[in-house]
Amino acid sequence: MFYRAGLQAAAALASLSLLAGCALLPGGGSDVEQKLAVGTTSSPSTLDPAAAWDGSWELMRNVFQTLVSFPTGSTSPEPDAADNCRFTDTTSTAYRCELRKGLKFSNGDKLDAEAVKYSIDRIRTIAVKGGPVGMLGSLDRVETKGDDVVIFHLTKPDATFPFVLATPAMSLVAPSAYSEHKIRDDGKVTGSGPYLLDAYKPGDRSELVKNPDYKGFADRKNDAVTIRYFKESAALVPALKQGEIDATYRGLSAEEVVALEDNKDENSDLQLVETVGADIRFLVFNPEDPAAGNPAVRRAIAQLVDRDALVAKVYRGTAEPLYSMVPKGIAAHTTSFFDTFGDPSKKKAKKILTDAGITKPVAMTFWFTTDRYGSSTAPEFAELKRQLESSGLFRITLKSKPWKTFQEGFTKGEYPVFGRGWFPDFPDPDNFIAPFVGKDSVTGMPYVKNEITKELLPQSRKESNRGAVSKQFERAQAILVDDVRLLPLWQGKLYVAAGEDIGGGERALDPQTVMQMWELYRKASW
Repeated sequence: MFYRAGLQAAAALASLSLLAGCALLPGGGSDVEQKLAVGTTSSPSTLDPAAAWDGSWELMRNVFQTLVSFPTGSTSPEPDAADNCRFTDTTSTAYRCELRKGLKFSNGDKLDAEAVKYSIDRIRTIAVKGGPVGMLGSLDRVETKGDDVVIFHLTKPDATFPFVLATPAMSLVAPSAYSEHKIRDDGKVTGSGPYLLDAYKPGDRSELVKNPDYKGFADRKNDAVTIRYFKESAALVPALKQGEIDATYRGLSAEEVVALEDNKDENSDLQLVETVGADIRFLVFNPEDPAAGNPAVRRAIAQLVDRDALVAKVYRGTAEPLYSMVPKGIAAHTTSFFDTFGDPSKKKAKKILTDAGITKPVAMTFWFTTDRYGSSTAPEFAELKRQLESSGLFRITLKSKPWKTFQEGFTKGEYPVFGRGWFPDFPDPDNFIAPFVGKDSVTGMPYVKNEITKELLPQSRKESNRGAVSKQFERAQAILVDDVRLLPLWQGKLYVAAGEDIGGGERALDPQTVMQMWELYRKASW
């Protein structure tokens, strides 16, 4: 059976499976061990949470615990390693968590309040540039009371702090296995999550086995998962059809998604689950570069980019144009770039440049990564090059690198213009503005904007009702348009392709669009 599932995926899956005579319960009551293989093009750049603010979270969510997390169907943080958490004051400046009883790490060490404090403090001590330390700007200190109570004291009201604690970057690590001053790089993990990392081969695979000592919210429907890392998305679907993997996550190109949908008879033994995506793609301009640092150049590019053509030619319905850094589906979304620049216009772009004294074509180099966002990235940048050069106003050189070296380059400020993707840390507009501004911007270069960092974000973080912060974030988006340091391009949809005998695909993505491997299982016949 082949189908496309959206918000009604679970109901559709249940109905179709009933018709097909398949049990939805893992194993159908069988004692056979559940082992699955999942393919993705997104391999970890690090196994240490203190360095991770990228797709490494996909593995970390499955092998580490956080105090609070996002169980399937939840858009608010709920207890994981914690038994309960709450703000203890009316100003949202003290957040108290009481741990579950009997927690321990995979090396046998006790997971207590001191271990929690150590895990969070080392993120700030190591302070990896472009890493998750940027998420802890409101944290003053971590206090422990006895073995089981941790209190986070904040420097200012921050109603988003529980969301931050729910990210895999805040994973809890065993103090005896992780240095306080440097990143662990031995290819091993010592956590307390649903799975143990039994084996790891960088760029090839992660072998996960069920953690017998796990205590948390995850209801594991399988016993082991192999995550296979593919360099090119073109290999994902063949591997799925040949039974080398049971499901795919991240990396399917638009052409592959469309081909699966258009050839239902040929792919009758596969299923495709579509979920609403909040992941975005955008360009980052380096203000230190002679060309990219010129506001007129950035505004001219913003005036020329044709997002409709980009998503139609490259992404074929699997993405949609994005005109602000806050995507559709998130509170306070606007169309600020369209409101300012309107439709693409060579005439307007030329005037922007000539008014700034620029009369010759501007030569620039655009960089992108080859192995983080799928094989459609190269065609996307080829289309951007075509659009800009067809105006006669730009000469664009394209260059690319694998993610790890690409990341090293942009954190050192080596690229004039480069493409980035952003998968949300949590479903709140704060997470589409705050990470990109300030001295610790996730783009790897400071973007100091005091009105945003000192006025708008603090105002919004006093409001526990996150639906009531539109005014502040609408203003923040207007500021980003004025600067054009970041140019949003599109937001995508997420797809899980799997064999027809695999269940749980519609439940496997949490609000951070991180794969919860424990939700997948192999169905058995009645």
